[in-house]
Amino acid sequence: MTDAAADVLIVGAGAAGLSLARRLTASAKPDDHAPPSVIIVEPPRESLVRSPDRTWCFWESEPGEYDDSLVTARWNRLRITTRDGRRMLVPSQRAYKMIRSVDFLREVGGALANRPCVRMVEATVTGVRDTCGGADVSASDSSGRPIRLSARWVFDSRPPQAMPAARTTLLQHFRGWFVTTREERFEPDVADLMDFRTRQPERGLSFAYVLPFSPREALVEYTEFSDAPLPESTYDAALEAYLDSSLPLGGFHVTGIEQGVIPMTDGDFPRRDGEHVFRIGVAGGATRPSTGYAFAAIQRQSAAIAAAWRAGRIPEPPQAHAARHRLMDAVMLRALATGRAGPAFFEDLFRRNPPDRVLRFLDGTSTPRDEWRIGLSTPVPAMLRSLLELPLIPRRRATT
Repeated sequence: MTDAAADVLIVGAGAAGLSLARRLTASAKPDDHAPPSVIIVEPPRESLVRSPDRTWCFWESEPGEYDDSLVTARWNRLRITTRDGRRMLVPSQRAYKMIRSVDFLREVGGALANRPCVRMVEATVTGVRDTCGGADVSASDSSGRPIRLSARWVFDSRPPQAMPAARTTLLQHFRGWFVTTREERFEPDVADLMDFRTRQPERGLSFAYVLPFSPREALVEYTEFSDAPLPESTYDAALEAYLDSSLPLGGFHVTGIEQGVIPMTDGDFPRRDGEHVFRIGVAGGATRPSTGYAFAAIQRQSAAIAAAWRAGRIPEPPQAHAARHRLMDAVMLRALATGRAGPAFFEDLFRRNPPDRVLRFLDGTSTPRDEWRIGLSTPVPAMLRSLLELPLIPRRRATT
């Protein structure tokens, strides 16, 4: 027995799932295929499977589609602080924007729930199976009752249980405090993208990240690129040390906490699990290996899938990042993992290049000419050695 059927079934109501549903069910033009019927399956509210609240940041030219209702803050000036305390101000033609996940899920999820072609189902997916002409999804609701759903196309956004085989796998792990100070301590129009006045690990790097919302409110985060996450007490100690030595705030209190782990890997994430089953979002390789950014790539990937549907083509997710960008990321990850690259790599990147060139590269929209010039500004011998080593390194599978 099938409990429900649709043209498209999306597993997961996070950034990738809701972004795709939003674009698929947008009003169609006269020559487009009609919007599909969509089922979105999300774990019950009390489930431990749901993702924690977090912030998503991205670069975007003004204006943007989420500006009016979802962008919490934006900055047109960024700052890099070197290990010896020198500050580089990075003006940009594109704004650095923040969206809180809780706002996105509430706003976009609420709008989709009111669209007649969308059905929201609270259930935990236990299996996805390709069938002739479509796919079946088995799940269970909050009471444990089994549910069977079917669709012509299934898009699965659940995080992978294991990382793909890779030559290099690092983790970007972080913990941040939302703080409110007694006195004005922040510059609301300047975001500190990387402040390297933190304790550096033996392999990889660490930095502080400061996003001010007002003169008295900000997100202050400690981030590390390394092999393994740290105990919570170690993150807190690093934040306290940074605030004591580099960013004295005086009296303040913590109003919230953000913590997470993002994979940084040159492994290939399969975007297809069967004839009618696709992977999207982080599971489909949307995370940029060298930076951990994913939101902008998720939007591009969702738009491409929706465009394929409207044109009557197979809605297969495109590769989220260009092949040349993935190669450059693989070289950088290798250099980080071997200790050949550290804070100086990023300091020189911003010091020797125009700001928008670097930001285009980090955002995945740079041109080959941009990348050639960026490559010449890096430590060429170290990066060339890392490049030449890649074919000799076996791909190994690692767990998350």
